[in-house]
Amino acid sequence: MKTKAYLYLAAAIALGACQAPGGERMRLKGTLTDLPGDTLLVLSQPLTAQDDAGDAHLWQDTLVTQRGKFALDLPSDTLPLQVILCGKTAKGGDFDYDTRISLLVLPGETLTVDGSLTYYTVAGSDFQTAYDAVSPYWKAEEDSLRRLLRTAETTDTDNLSSAELLQAASALLTWWTKLTDKYIEWIRLHPDEPLSVYLAYKCDRRLDEALPLLGDKAKNSAFAPLYRQLDRKLRQQQDAEKAAQGVAEGSPAPDFTLKDLQGRDISLSSLRGKYVVLDFWGSWCGWCVKGIPDMKACYAKYKDRMEILGIDCRDTRKEWKAAVEQHALPWLHVYNEGTPDVARLYAVQGYPTKIVVDPEGTILKIVRGEDPAFYAYLDELFK
Repeated sequence: MKTKAYLYLAAAIALGACQAPGGERMRLKGTLTDLPGDTLLVLSQPLTAQDDAGDAHLWQDTLVTQRGKFALDLPSDTLPLQVILCGKTAKGGDFDYDTRISLLVLPGETLTVDGSLTYYTVAGSDFQTAYDAVSPYWKAEEDSLRRLLRTAETTDTDNLSSAELLQAASALLTWWTKLTDKYIEWIRLHPDEPLSVYLAYKCDRRLDEALPLLGDKAKNSAFAPLYRQLDRKLRQQQDAEKAAQGVAEGSPAPDFTLKDLQGRDISLSSLRGKYVVLDFWGSWCGWCVKGIPDMKACYAKYKDRMEILGIDCRDTRKEWKAAVEQHALPWLHVYNEGTPDVARLYAVQGYPTKIVVDPEGTILKIVRGEDPAFYAYLDELFK
């Protein structure tokens, strides 16, 4: 159930009006009149700009109301919290994620929510008041994108042709572009409004267009912690783009040194004289784990002519070592930690990423994702 809950919360962050610990207290209270039962599901997550925040920051709890009245303290944070309230279905079974209240709560705020799950008012939030006042500006685009997302959620993609999948993806991209065009236009007209920081956050892959438009007043508002994260994220994206220009097939592989399982240094340059596969992976990555049997077979077949250097990313050291042992991975392993970040050095944008380096240190092939083309390439290289 947690996976489904996270997906709905992620969608709310993308469309809704609506990490550091130790922030100001946030609180919700109110009265809801149309609950099928007496229980509310509460989901919350900080508005973090970090790409790898993932499911770890999702907080959920159930709350028993008293004749529709409720009050709860939310997890303290320095970042705004996206919060969803859901009631149970009419039959009293699972929680109804489609009929929900979506809120953004800023540090130090106490919000009062009154009404029903389908029609409610919110008091105590300057942000919510401002958002509600201006949201008609992009409502048509937002509604169109929401309808497409709901259709995608209920469609059995296994029965769609490649052309139909491409058409659906194209429609989503078209409406997402139209929506972010509206956000960026509003930011340009209102650079000092705190709401503009939130809209820049929702622009995601167009952050490079939105963030430079913000004025100092918005940057130093209650959204300042989020702005600082967005600024770091944009700088990281720009660094990655710069790195990608130097990491290409036919270019020299940047050297690096990382610690292995025993704490010893291993440098890429120390492996010269053999073909080397740099395998950027993590135990949290489903496709990385799914590809392990094929990687093992490949290594057994060509280990006299190549070495695999597994570069673990985003795991804790404990998780990394446990995964290597659990899956009995027989090749070399290092832990990506320190400066430079080797994943950024190699402009890794997804996992797994496999990079084939020749005995002289030149990049021969870059394969993103668990793609059979990687194994076909090695078969051709070593035939």
